[in-house]
Amino acid sequence: MGDKHSDRSIAPIGLIALGVLLLVGAIAWYIYTLTTQPAVVPGAAIPPQNPEGEISRVSLTDAKAAFDRGSAVFLDVRDAEAYARSHVSGAILIPLNELQERIKELDPTAWIITYCT
Repeated sequence: MGDKHSDRSIAPIGLIALGVLLLVGAIAWYIYTLTTQPAVVPGAAIPPQNPEGEISRVSLTDAKAAFDRGSAVFLDVRDAEAYARSHVSGAILIPLNELQERIKELDPTAWIITYCT
């Protein structure tokens, strides 16, 4: 009988430990997703960059919101033919192969959303 009693007293401890592990895992996952996804501050002129200094991708939802607010400049880097067929209203055309020589045409303080498709 002593064995059954000791098994019963260990079971709740095991369940509590499992619950704590699941909770810690969920918190770690939440913190990981917060630190790996770029934040978009509504109304900000320039979105924050990731820690490595690379330019962050902008979701379609955030790009649409920036377009609606007029808080971003849209830069089409396709060729002139593709731009003529269809482009974001008000987008600036600078084909990718001309970008390095024409970069000074852009406001360095503006939030520039580049697209190519």
